Amino acid sequence: MSAEKPIVWITGQPGAGKSTLGRAMLDHVQSKGHSAFLVDGDDLRALTENADYSPAGREANIRRAQDIALYLSRQGSVVIVAVVAPFRWLREEFKGRANVKEVHVHTTEIRGREHFHSDAYEAPEESCLSVDTTELSVADSIGLIADFADL
Repeated sequence: MSAEKPIVWITGQPGAGKSTLGRAMLDHVQSKGHSAFLVDGDDLRALTENADYSPAGREANIRRAQDIALYLSRQGSVVIVAVVAPFRWLREEFKGRANVKEVHVHTTEIRGREHFHSDAYEAPEESCLSVDTTELSVADSIGLIADFADL
């Protein structure tokens, strides 16, 4: 079994660019010759048919994403996770168990998904990279994330 690889955990409000950056980061990592997977919140909810946005439903979905990411990482793949993951305590707990590089994606723009805004979202306070997608290009954002995650 290969050494545990990093998990790039991209979090932030809906519409901030998590999925876009997740897909671009996946392409970047694979172009460097690494095995990589993307766990996207929308895909995960569709796969598990979890449409429960209650606190308990959100926690269950995030724990599922964490379990998948940890498994793939331990198999030697770089894992990119792009999910809202609104609870800071749950993200911090996971960072204590795995090689997680947390990236907080945010924007001041309204991008058509404002009705999905999560009032419960708790932004990271430390040990993360902050990426403001309001004016940063996808390429510039990926450069920052790749440097931060040593990829």
